[in-house]
Amino acid sequence: MISPADREKALIWLKNRRETVNPAFFPLLFDSRRYLVLKGGGGSGKSVFAGRLVLERVTSEKGHRWLVTRKVARTLRESCFAQLRSQAAALFPGRVKSVGESEMKIRFDNGGEILFAGLDDVEKLKSIFDVTGVWVEEATEISEADFNQLDIRLRTDFPYPLQMILTFNPTCSTHWLKRRFFDAPDPRAAVSETTYRDNRFLSREAVETLESFKNTDEYYYTVYCLGQWGTTGKTVFNGPALRERLDELTRKEKTDPPPRGFFECGNDKTRIDAFSFVGEAGGPVTLFFRPEAGKRYYIGADTAGEGSDWFCAQVLDEGGRQAATLRTRNDEETFTRQLYCLGRTYNSALIALEVNFSTYPVRLLESLGYREQYVREVADTFEHRIRRSFGFRTDSTTRPLILSTLIAGLRENVSLLNDPVTIGEALTFVRNEKLRPEAEKGAHDDTVMALAIAFFLLPGKGKARKRPADKSRWTKRMREDWAGADAEGRRMLEEKWSGFPRGG
Repeated sequence: MISPADREKALIWLKNRRETVNPAFFPLLFDSRRYLVLKGGGGSGKSVFAGRLVLERVTSEKGHRWLVTRKVARTLRESCFAQLRSQAAALFPGRVKSVGESEMKIRFDNGGEILFAGLDDVEKLKSIFDVTGVWVEEATEISEADFNQLDIRLRTDFPYPLQMILTFNPTCSTHWLKRRFFDAPDPRAAVSETTYRDNRFLSREAVETLESFKNTDEYYYTVYCLGQWGTTGKTVFNGPALRERLDELTRKEKTDPPPRGFFECGNDKTRIDAFSFVGEAGGPVTLFFRPEAGKRYYIGADTAGEGSDWFCAQVLDEGGRQAATLRTRNDEETFTRQLYCLGRTYNSALIALEVNFSTYPVRLLESLGYREQYVREVADTFEHRIRRSFGFRTDSTTRPLILSTLIAGLRENVSLLNDPVTIGEALTFVRNEKLRPEAEKGAHDDTVMALAIAFFLLPGKGKARKRPADKSRWTKRMREDWAGADAEGRRMLEEKWSGFPRGG
C-alpha cells in the first residue's frame, strides 16, 4: 500500500502539473504511445509542452539519452536548446548537473542527458547512440525519409517506453505528416490539434497579433491562428467561410463528437436480412443527424479509382444538410454493403453511385434488393434508342455541371457541412493552370466529388431522377428469364431489354 507521505507527494505533483500544463496537453503526460504528434497553430503551447514532457521523463526515468533535432543544426541553439535550458532551471532546480554550451548537451543528476543535433549534422548524428527518445521541432521541415531514419534509430533496449514527439504548424495540406498521421489513424500515435485558444498562458498582445491575420493574410490566419492545414492554391469554394466552419466544428468535436462506427450486417453474399450500427472510434461511418421519419435523403458515392484509395459516400437531406458520411479504404464489396445499410438507415435514400471505374457496386446493390438507385439515360448509337442504366458517370459534360451546382450551394450556406474531412478536401480543391477545378497536387477529392453527386440529386438542383415508375412492358417470358438469372445474367438482360422499363 502507498504510504500517507507518498500519497501526499503524489497529490502535490499532480496539483503542480495541473497548474502549469495546459488542459489540452495534460493527458499526454501519461501517454506511452510511440508517436506524440502535436499539430498546432502559433502560440498554442505545443513546443513548450514538448520540452516539459522531455524534462519530465528525463528527470524521472533513469538513463535517458533524449535527442532533440531540427532539419538544420544552427537553428537549434536559439530555439530548443535555449528553451530546455531555461525550462530545466525553472522547473527542475538542482537537477541539472552540467550544460555543454559548445556541444549543446544537458546532463542531469540521475545520469540522463538531452542531446541536440540537426539532421544536416551527419557526423554528430553518427556519434549519437542508444537514443531513448526523439523530439523533432518544426517537423514539417523534414522529409518522410528523415523521419524513418530517426524512427529506426529509436530501438535501444530500455525499461521505459521509447517515444518520438513531433511538433509543427500545419503549413501545407499535402504534407506527408497529414497523410501518415491524420488521413488514416495510426494506433501507435497520439494526435493533438491545438490553437492559441488552448494556451491559457498566452499574452493578450500575442492573441491580438494572431487574430489580426484574419484581415491581413488569409494563409497565416488559416495556419497560425486557426491551426488548419494551409493550401498553396486558391480554393474554388468560399475559403474564408469554410475555414470558419472548420474551426467551429473542430472545437465542437472536442466536447461533442458525432457517433462513428460501422454497420454489422453478416456475411451473406446475396442478401442482408438485418443489420445494426456498431460504435467504433475511427469507424468509416459518421452519423451527424439521425434520419427523420417521412423525410427523403440522397446519397452520392465516389468509388476508388485513378490513384485514389478511398471509397466515399455523402448523405444529404432535402435541404442539402450533411447528415452522414461513409469513408473507407476497404474493397468494393465491403463498401457497397456498408452503403446498402447506410441507404436503408436513411429511409431508403436515393443512391447515385459513380460507375466510371467499375459497375460492380451498382450490380451488387441491385442483387441485394436495393432498388432506389439513380438511373442515367444513354443514347444507343446502334439501335437509336435511349438506354437506361444504374449509376452516375462523371464525364466532360456532367463533371462541370455537378461541381457548379455544389459551388453555388456552398456559396449560399457552408453551415450545411458537418464533416471536417469534407471541408478539408474542399479547401484543397483548387483551379489548376488551365482553370480546371481539381484537387491540389498530393491531395484528395473523393469526398468533394461524392458531395457534388449528392447535391446534383437534390430537388431543384440537378436533373436527377430515380428508376421509372411501374409501366412495365415486360412479357411473362422476360420475367421468368430474369427470375432465373444470376447477378451477371440480370445485368446482361437489363442492358438487352433497356427499352422495356419494368418499374419498381
